[in-house]
Amino acid sequence: MLGLHQCVIESVRFDEDEDEIVVSVRRRKGFGLRCPRCLRWCPRYDRAGVRRRWRTLDLGEVVAFVEAESPRVSCGEHGVVVAAAPWARHDAGHTRNFDQVAAWLARYTSRSAVERYLRIAWRTVGRIVTRVMVDADAEAGDRLAGVRRIGIDEISYKRGHKYLLVVVDHDSGRLLWIGQGRTKQTLAEFFNALGDQRCQAIELVSADGADWIADVVGLRCPRAKLCMDPFHVVQWANEALDLVRREVVRQARGSDKKLAKNLKGSRWALLKAPEHLNRDQQLTLAWIGETNRPLYKAYLLKEQLRAVFAAGGPERVPLLKAWLTWAFRCRIGPFVELARRIRRYRDDIANSLAYGLSNALAEAVNTKIRLLTRVAFGFHHPEALMALAMLHLGGYDITLPGRRPAH
Repeated sequence: MLGLHQCVIESVRFDEDEDEIVVSVRRRKGFGLRCPRCLRWCPRYDRAGVRRRWRTLDLGEVVAFVEAESPRVSCGEHGVVVAAAPWARHDAGHTRNFDQVAAWLARYTSRSAVERYLRIAWRTVGRIVTRVMVDADAEAGDRLAGVRRIGIDEISYKRGHKYLLVVVDHDSGRLLWIGQGRTKQTLAEFFNALGDQRCQAIELVSADGADWIADVVGLRCPRAKLCMDPFHVVQWANEALDLVRREVVRQARGSDKKLAKNLKGSRWALLKAPEHLNRDQQLTLAWIGETNRPLYKAYLLKEQLRAVFAAGGPERVPLLKAWLTWAFRCRIGPFVELARRIRRYRDDIANSLAYGLSNALAEAVNTKIRLLTRVAFGFHHPEALMALAMLHLGGYDITLPGRRPAH
């Protein structure tokens, strides 16, 4: 009933005061005393071990525990450690089946349902998920095999500039790897796990305009082509257009306050796509075209750049070149600076147009991780959040004890 393996049941008693069942067990002779980390046979370090309890799945309405002797062993590699228990993970206070059920519930049910059903705190769930994902990652084998196209992005998970680095697989659509921090060292950890031979096999890498990502990718994956995310390029154009609008408003305040007020309320009419404008915003845009040609010209530059990325394809590369020529000659300061910025990343943007690869998948994964960050409120360590993200988005098949994996 408890799903215990490699052990012998010695006794079962019911504690009426605590309203709990305690199952006393001992390890089978064939399992012996092993190191909990390397599972090698080791000599006993203590003559008599302290009896220890592990929380296991409830028996009906009653809380159940597994109790056994926990001697220490002397491992040549890991030193003096508590002997491995075949029914529980190392340094865990719950049995393997309990951990598996908790991880499954955390994957498919709400936070409150896990807490109430298993009668444990949410921070305990975080520790359990971390343990389960370590074993699930080992059982999954080589998850980085055959990776050809990846996306790299970062996401903030806590105030004070706390970030996670996210790597996704464009072919399978799953979260491939997640690390703490947004530095070159963090990204280098992923490529170290990937290995030099598989780094050479990476063909395309999508990312935003972060120079530190480009530097590490260029160093570790010399054959890979970096694809600049079009969304960020259009975002740069929106920022340049807003700078132009604010400068026009500032100049108009000294001469015509009514004009300045109307221009100040035109932000969304300028930034929104034409197909999403309402009637008032369309009238505002037409009014700007008649009264302020520089601002309207900046709007046309923004829309023309957005049109370059709308359909994609290698045929759009000459259009990007033509747009750069126009932007350099427009005599609008923010867009001249934008043209210089885009020229720096012209090859990466051209790769994105030619191969049709953007960072949309990584952004979608980040949105889901942002939701999981709220779910994970109460976890004390980022490793628990990272494990929860991998549990939901890594493509792992977490099954209930005694059930076959779903096909």
